[in-house]
Amino acid sequence: MNATDAEPSAAAAPSRTLTVTIIPGDGIGPELTRSAVRVMDAACAMTGLDLDVTEERAGAGVYRETGAALLPGALDRLRAGDGVLKGPVGLPEVRRPDGTEGGLLGGLLRNGLDTFANVRPVRLLPGVRAATTAGAGSIDYVIVRENTEGLYLSRGAGVRTHHAAADQMLITRAGTERVVRFAFEQALRRSGAPRDGVRRVTCVDKSNVLRSFALFREVFDEVAAEHPDVEADHYYADAAAHALVTEPDRFDVLVMENFLGDVLSDLGAGTVGGLGMCPSGNIGTDAAYFEPIHGSAPLIAGRNLANPTSQILSAAMLLRHCGQAEAARLVESAVEGAFAEGHITILPTGSPAAGTEAVTDVVLEHLASAARARGGTPDMPTTEPTTERKRR
Repeated sequence: MNATDAEPSAAAAPSRTLTVTIIPGDGIGPELTRSAVRVMDAACAMTGLDLDVTEERAGAGVYRETGAALLPGALDRLRAGDGVLKGPVGLPEVRRPDGTEGGLLGGLLRNGLDTFANVRPVRLLPGVRAATTAGAGSIDYVIVRENTEGLYLSRGAGVRTHHAAADQMLITRAGTERVVRFAFEQALRRSGAPRDGVRRVTCVDKSNVLRSFALFREVFDEVAAEHPDVEADHYYADAAAHALVTEPDRFDVLVMENFLGDVLSDLGAGTVGGLGMCPSGNIGTDAAYFEPIHGSAPLIAGRNLANPTSQILSAAMLLRHCGQAEAARLVESAVEGAFAEGHITILPTGSPAAGTEAVTDVVLEHLASAARARGGTPDMPTTEPTTERKRR
């Protein structure tokens, strides 16, 4: 199985205590993060780790109270721990004076923490019914999305009159070079594309139309020349959208500008069971946070209808990034086993048939089975971590 997230270039030695900050978020966020913390705590217990959880309030609820989506000092606090697990944020009715949503954290966290690489694994698990004819194992790639510039750098900075509006896209050589290097490093950690086992990085752009994308491709080719052991190829964005549906097994790692990565990763999610199946990580040099790729879905909040899989797999990415690869593998194997054995069914609506809590319980049961197989105790934690949760 391919690794499904970004590991640090030099993994830290496992510690006895893992300090994780949780951003519960809005809508379905709090119930999803509760599920993920239960699973993380169980996996940590199996590997001899204590999970120390701190909660950081942020998002639309905080914006409604204070006029800002982050509390003072939040960025420093988020850097201080071993990792950050974020739930989805935002509420449609919470708006800024310019009409945009007031509780979103993407620009604040990605630029504030300089998490320049957005890593989005797309993998079809056994037992998951997909929207295409692809079978389990044939879709297993990672989209690496540049996270701090591109079209989204214009967030809040565009110009508008009553008759017209304009946003600018900025692509820099330095920003492109670091994210492309990151993508090649990801390919070296993986076992290649499902079709042929070839380690491959695909540059996705629209360099046939826009000069900014031509610069992105030029820098990609320069970095690719430094990695002769990894195949490099190119797709225009429209052709990539087609190929991700018709021949997804040829892809291993794809790297692209911010906006394109946002769109194509959601397309990929549609081929592997929906947005609720896909985790993501936002990785920088000295900070990282992990989150599902979907929104806060306030219409189903508190109704036990949300699929926690993406949040749980995001927790696995966090564990691996923190050097806890064994705990990460336990979580991923428990999720995969639960789906493969038919213990979790996702409805066409995207909700799990038995509900959010039932999915969490099934994953915990698979972890308990793994503990018994390892000769450990089956009495895994099934509630909040034993360490008292600190809130801000």
